[in-house]
Amino acid sequence: MRPGVTFTLLLLAISTTRADDWPQWMGPQRDNIWRETGLLEKFPTGGPKVLWRVPIAGGYAGPAVANGKVFATDFATTTVLDEGNFGRKPSGGKESVMALDAATGKTLWKHSYPVTYTISYPAGPRCTPTVDGDRVYFLGAEGHLLCCNITSGKILWQKHLTADYHTKAALWGYAAHPLIDGKKIITLAGGEGSHVVALDKETGREIWKSQTQSEQGYVPPSIVTVDGQRQLLVAGPTAVRALNPETGERLWTTPYDANNGGIIMTPIIVAGHLFIGGYENKNLLIKLPAGKSDSVQVVWKDKRKFGISPINVQPFALDGTIYGFDASGFLYAVEVPTGKRIWESDAPITEGKALGSGTAFLVKNGDRFVLFNEKGEIVFCKLSPKGYEEIDRAKVIEPTGTAFGRKVVWCAPAFANKRMYVRNDKELICVDLAK
Repeated sequence: MRPGVTFTLLLLAISTTRADDWPQWMGPQRDNIWRETGLLEKFPTGGPKVLWRVPIAGGYAGPAVANGKVFATDFATTTVLDEGNFGRKPSGGKESVMALDAATGKTLWKHSYPVTYTISYPAGPRCTPTVDGDRVYFLGAEGHLLCCNITSGKILWQKHLTADYHTKAALWGYAAHPLIDGKKIITLAGGEGSHVVALDKETGREIWKSQTQSEQGYVPPSIVTVDGQRQLLVAGPTAVRALNPETGERLWTTPYDANNGGIIMTPIIVAGHLFIGGYENKNLLIKLPAGKSDSVQVVWKDKRKFGISPINVQPFALDGTIYGFDASGFLYAVEVPTGKRIWESDAPITEGKALGSGTAFLVKNGDRFVLFNEKGEIVFCKLSPKGYEEIDRAKVIEPTGTAFGRKVVWCAPAFANKRMYVRNDKELICVDLAK
């Protein structure tokens, strides 16, 4: 056997053994695709089995699952929290980062530290932990960034982004999930000349910092390749930009008023275009420029009843169509590049009634989608340009949060080991989805 073939087979073996992990926001490849097979096609009577449940405090941050462990964060406080807290009244408490045994839910290690929240919707952290090799990275709602050994829990380094970069958390806190790129961890920091920073993932040492925006915003950094060039996409309240991921040098920019930073989604690349959108009635489609460009071609922008304007939910692009939830909680199929809405459905969440920031997380699995909605339900369905086809649904967890006067659970689940791991503000559960 040729050495090159041996190396290839070794890589395939490694990828096979780790394919069932969910080590970061949106899964192994950060694309919201769950690649496991041998799963339930419909739910048994009474719903799927909950294998374990453990107490947890408040938070929106979904768990990460890797190497037989579940990594999670929470915020505990004795303060009665104001749902919106737009006046940014401070709430004292403690954030915690932890590792649990994925099979049993047993706590393996946990670290807690005092923190004062000065953010809106102060229930807890927003960012899914990021696992890379033998390390896990946590980013708290007020900018506490920790790197821990996944086995021992030892804190290897930590930073406080607001203090280090002379800034404060955005209105809705630090919510942009950090990105591992080679030897770097890239995260939104904020402050003058440091909207985005790259740190040495081993030591926390700053490698570069770049750009200024009015505040951090909430869009996770992501990397795309355009005509052979790697581009780091970053967005904030005033612009969408691409940087050289090795240096932070700006490649291109387009001004964009994100309405107080109310864009949360990771940009979608579809048919040579970039789509991004958010609260309220914000939607932008540009033609992706290659190299450095002073002019970015805007195809359409901020059209009402056009495209989608997602809030908490990451849209999904498939075969030139974007599927996603608008701010109303209605599910739409949108044609690219025209922006035409092909169809809409109220079935996954709203059942006819528009909801403020209606939320259901979308994950593709084989030829179907698995949705987890704010009611605590798992929904199996198929999405195509022809419409929404529901297969089955089951409730697995109670909504414990409050938003717009209703009870919600706003947590992106993790899918691994033929199971779903998800939390509300009281418990984290493991749901068996194996056939």
